[in-house]
Amino acid sequence: MVVGLLIVGLVSAALVLYGVDRAVKARARVRRRRAMSDRLAAATARAEEQQEQRQAADQASAALTSVLPAIRRPPLTAPRTGQDRENG
Repeated sequence: MVVGLLIVGLVSAALVLYGVDRAVKARARVRRRRAMSDRLAAATARAEEQQEQRQAADQASAALTSVLPAIRRPPLTAPRTGQDRENG
């Protein structure tokens, strides 16, 4: 009788310890996933901010070029050098 109770007690203790171990590992897994999710959200926010900055820079560049279209055109004539002035 005592031996049977001792076996039942040991099996019960082993089951409790196994359950506690699984619970601790599950909490650690949840904590790791939450940290990964936070890092991913921060990286996404940074990437979106950089994309917005690039788009704003592109729009500003396009606006400047539309106001000053001569920026994209080559000069009408080449500047005269000292030799050109002497010859012509």
